Amino acid sequence: MNFLSWHEFANGEDLAEKLSEYVARALAKRLRQDGRAALAVAGGTTPARFLQLLAAHELDWGQVTVTLTDERWVPEGDARSNARLVRAQLLQLHAAAAGFVPLVLGGETPEADARAAEARVSALSLPFAAVVLGLGEDGHTASLFPGGDLLAAALAPAPLRHVEVIRAPGLTEPRLTLTLPVLLAADVVAIHIEGHAKRAVLDAALQPGPVAEMPVRSVLARVPAPDVFWCA
Repeated sequence: MNFLSWHEFANGEDLAEKLSEYVARALAKRLRQDGRAALAVAGGTTPARFLQLLAAHELDWGQVTVTLTDERWVPEGDARSNARLVRAQLLQLHAAAAGFVPLVLGGETPEADARAAEARVSALSLPFAAVVLGLGEDGHTASLFPGGDLLAAALAPAPLRHVEVIRAPGLTEPRLTLTLPVLLAADVVAIHIEGHAKRAVLDAALQPGPVAEMPVRSVLARVPAPDVFWCA
């Protein structure tokens, strides 16, 4: 594993502020270079404050497109929808001008949504200016789950797709996820974790072992290594 760029904070508020500054800098740099930028963020409960603070940064948001690292195959009205979180927490204030590409698009099957999302994601200003990932207690990140039926395809260095459908033991519904090469190609990659339990998972993932058992190992092996933002 590479030496991680470790950012430790006293509390979640300080972490969210610094992470928002980190992402805003990456977006601003890409906007200066290309005039457009794309951002991929995780869902769940941990990122909410970070997303709120990022929305307050003054950027040319009209030239930024936001998408998700992954999504449950649920309608956007579902409380567990990552798209719902992003609309409520990020696409506000200055960031209300940003474009948004959800991964679940109302198709009849997850595969139909993945095909539609594939076209939209591939049309973004890639590679991403920034990707912000979470970490699950089983060592998954994005929806790269241990035991996932198409995990090997999603981790392959030269995938056929930007978006893959994953089904795995213990999941209540299929997931759509960006594939590993798309995530790792970003200008900057951050892992946002909070609490001692998640740090223990990260520590375990930093030990040698099969990627299939803890898929986050594939991200930790990135060159340059990802930035980890952590608070107790």
